[in-house]
Amino acid sequence: MDVIIEGLGEVRAQGPIEILTSLALSLLLGSVLAAVYRWTHTGFSFSRSFVQTQVLACIVATIMIIAIGNNLARGLGILGALAIIRFRTPIRDPRDIIFLFASLAIGISSGSGIYTVAILGTLFFAATVLVLNWSPSSSQRKHEGLLRFVAPAGKDLELLLSDIFKNYTSTVEMVAMREATQGDDLEYAYQVCLIDPSLRTDFINTLQKLEEIREVSFIMQRETVEI
Repeated sequence: MDVIIEGLGEVRAQGPIEILTSLALSLLLGSVLAAVYRWTHTGFSFSRSFVQTQVLACIVATIMIIAIGNNLARGLGILGALAIIRFRTPIRDPRDIIFLFASLAIGISSGSGIYTVAILGTLFFAATVLVLNWSPSSSQRKHEGLLRFVAPAGKDLELLLSDIFKNYTSTVEMVAMREATQGDDLEYAYQVCLIDPSLRTDFINTLQKLEEIREVSFIMQRETVEI
């Protein structure tokens, strides 16, 4: 029992310079990770707060590891405190979850003083993301966008929109359809790929001229949008 108690009291002491070095490295590597995430992001919804969260998660993980040190009692106390906090923010994209785990891993490595693992791990992870982003398996499609509009319920839009889609798009796929205005209207969402990005204005104007649909909006995938 005495051995266990003595082990619980052992603390890995770090000087101010070592602590600042760990925090600075965590900030630098977290910024690299966030930059890679921004460069390779291909979704329609881009969250600035999530990019900042990656950097802050690195720093927080570093602080926690430094505070715990080799003290098992502190580690159990912090674990219990974190169990009280309930994180209810939904993360829809599994890729975002991986980036968040990578941020925590970088912070843990930096806080533990294993700088080689933190640096090489970040560089290898970033290189892998870039390779996957430009590899044929990523199936990137240029000039892709999200089309939204509202139409009265019961309207047959297939024949109405088929000619327009044929002239302006190469691929069209309906991603959502839901009731609007208490069921009188339906809101449609299509994922479309334009033949040429210069056709965007003509595509929107042609749709807006249709009397059967309204509230037309089109968001290009390359744009930075926060929803």
